Amino acid sequence: MTRIIYLAATLIVATALAVLASQAPRPLGTDAPADRFSAERAMIDIREIGRRPHPVGSAEHARVRAYLLGRMESLGLSPTVQTGLMSPDSSRRLERWSAGRIAGHSRVDNLVGVLPGQDSALPAVMLMAHYDSAWDSPGAADDSSGVAAILEAVRALRNDETRRRDLVVLLTDAEELGLDGARAFFSEHPLRDRIGLIVNLEARGGGGRAMMFETGPGNAETVALFARAARDVRGGVTSNSLATLVYENMPNGTDYTVPKARGIAGLNLAFIGRPSQYHSPTSTPEALDVGSVQHIGDQTLAIAREALAAPRLPEATRDVAFADLLGWGPVALPAWSGWAILLAAAGSLGGAAWLWRREAGWGDIGRGALDALFALLAAFTFAYAVRGLAGPMGDRYGAGPELYYTMLRRLPWIEAGLALALLGLLIALLAGRARIRPVWWAGGLALSAAVAVLAGGLNLVVLIVAGLAAALAFAPAARPEAPYGAAIGWSAAVLGIGLLIQILAPTAAVLFLWPGLVFAVGLVVAAGLARRLQEGRALLPSAILAVPVVAWLLYQAHPVILGVGMDLPGVTAVFVLLVGAGLRLFTPGGRLARPALVVAALLALTGAGVALSARVAEPPPAARPGGPT
Repeated sequence: MTRIIYLAATLIVATALAVLASQAPRPLGTDAPADRFSAERAMIDIREIGRRPHPVGSAEHARVRAYLLGRMESLGLSPTVQTGLMSPDSSRRLERWSAGRIAGHSRVDNLVGVLPGQDSALPAVMLMAHYDSAWDSPGAADDSSGVAAILEAVRALRNDETRRRDLVVLLTDAEELGLDGARAFFSEHPLRDRIGLIVNLEARGGGGRAMMFETGPGNAETVALFARAARDVRGGVTSNSLATLVYENMPNGTDYTVPKARGIAGLNLAFIGRPSQYHSPTSTPEALDVGSVQHIGDQTLAIAREALAAPRLPEATRDVAFADLLGWGPVALPAWSGWAILLAAAGSLGGAAWLWRREAGWGDIGRGALDALFALLAAFTFAYAVRGLAGPMGDRYGAGPELYYTMLRRLPWIEAGLALALLGLLIALLAGRARIRPVWWAGGLALSAAVAVLAGGLNLVVLIVAGLAAALAFAPAARPEAPYGAAIGWSAAVLGIGLLIQILAPTAAVLFLWPGLVFAVGLVVAAGLARRLQEGRALLPSAILAVPVVAWLLYQAHPVILGVGMDLPGVTAVFVLLVGAGLRLFTPGGRLARPALVVAALLALTGAGVALSARVAEPPPAARPGGPT
């Protein structure tokens, strides 16, 4: 009974902490101090900019441009308009967007302003956002929120006497069509060679915390500046080096893509909650999460203030491993530190194995490691199946983009379905994989792979992973009667994968190594106390250590699902593995195992039902122009 109490308490408290840490800060009103960022003040501009759709070439676009020039003038930015050429591809896309109503338009109009500092010879800091919208979206989030956040940040900085260097404001045009405005500035504008640091603001949705998801190469100094600025951000910051690495290997692009290729240091910020508002008619000022505006604006102001006062701006040196701790931080470590963490964690696991040598033999540890590998492979397969129940994937989106936007609206349903189904899988594994016949595991994996293939087309990776998991289903399984060895083996599997990632991509290994170290320390502490205390008291330190780490993992999982879960749901399997490592010691045994399996089955079925119900809750709309960028 003690173990099940620890298991339930750890999950409940960790989930509550993760939810709290995932909230955007409370917005400040118009009566906020003059040197602070106020989302309510920024909303005045958002309501004006995002009044109606304002794509390039439209009359509304011209109105917004004139309004922004007036606002920049009133802020002392002495704005100018840089006119450049639009690419032929962008011109054709604009014509398709408008169904021929805007044809032959080939001009972009960037708005450029400068807030002078004490020494204009120093490299300048740039705040950048785009002011055009998608064809049929008011764009209150994408990117009226970014433009308004910059204007409010400039207002707060106007009378700041610590500004050593110039602040350049660039409001780009035609980002939605192909980053044409950014290309025009960084290929032609006289200020292009004076820029030393860029803060770019974006949105892919209408709410949630603003995450710093991209830096330039050799980011140690850039992350250090970001960490210093984070001290002044209400609600803390959200960022990690795994996200930056993943984004670098995705086909997506923002305006920062252009200067990043020129080697200019930068920080890219965006919020991606409320995904149904992305490029949607529903992206209105009334629907926008004002807390998200506060969060992205607070960070913009803090970074700009720190950079403008800095004696020197960041230069490319080396990449670091970093992450925020539930909004605190970020904590940054050199990439090589992963090796030290691995050694410390391996030593702790070795100590736990020695202290528990009578209760945890090598066979138990090996079965625990196999259990962890099976969990990873099975979760990968089941995640693709749950995602497939919600609707088509990848190439199956169809000829037009309308189904893509439908799936974005279904993303909250997908996330809930994945969370419930994978929690059910995890509880089933904790209760004991051997309690379910291998043939049932294999059948479930085969069915899941079939659903994934029907929804997303032939996917050899899913089929291979499902086959490997089915084969492992017949391998010796860890039973809850041997929880010590199973817990050590599961953590050893986590460190083994962490070792592989440390070799291949050391800045991404934080997701495995930091939790792996804490869980290993928890195991050796529990093993040391088990000789002197009753089991319940001996396991208490492990539960206390597990709570913040499991919370951190769940907190990291949320933006991962929002960012890539729609097309790469298998990434959620990593969190099943990691959370399982923190909970494996509290596996329910004896008479509680069977009720735990019943709960697991109900959770899995409920998750599948939630994902499937998204088809009814968010049916496909009529065809829409344009497409995802």
